[in-house]
Amino acid sequence: MRLAREVSFEAGTRLFEEGRHADRFWIVRTGTVALDLHVPGRRPAVVESLGHGELVGWSWHFPPYLWHLGAEAMTPVRAWEFDAESVRAMCAADPAFGRAIAVWVGRVAAQRLHATRVRLLDLYAPYGSGDLL
Repeated sequence: MRLAREVSFEAGTRLFEEGRHADRFWIVRTGTVALDLHVPGRRPAVVESLGHGELVGWSWHFPPYLWHLGAEAMTPVRAWEFDAESVRAMCAADPAFGRAIAVWVGRVAAQRLHATRVRLLDLYAPYGSGDLL
């Protein structure tokens, strides 16, 4: 937390865009952030909504450090913001800390990929996602 800085976003603020450089991440304190995916010829598909205590952004942890999704504040948001390069340096300096961060971010990434798959099937598959688990 010593690297965190408190930030606020008004509703409608884009936090990041898919395909751009991922150089930071956030932990939501209050409010809601929508994750979305570019769909050619359509509006971005919202794949998940994040709230209190949730990690916004995992692409900062994996080269080439490009956002895999986009994000927008759906309500006013207060969050802790972290500089990705500083956190990666801390991970390299302390292997136990680095492993804990890697496991945490890996779990979040896996959950987000699953949520994205389910949401896209709901939106575009002929019979929806059905029961996957």
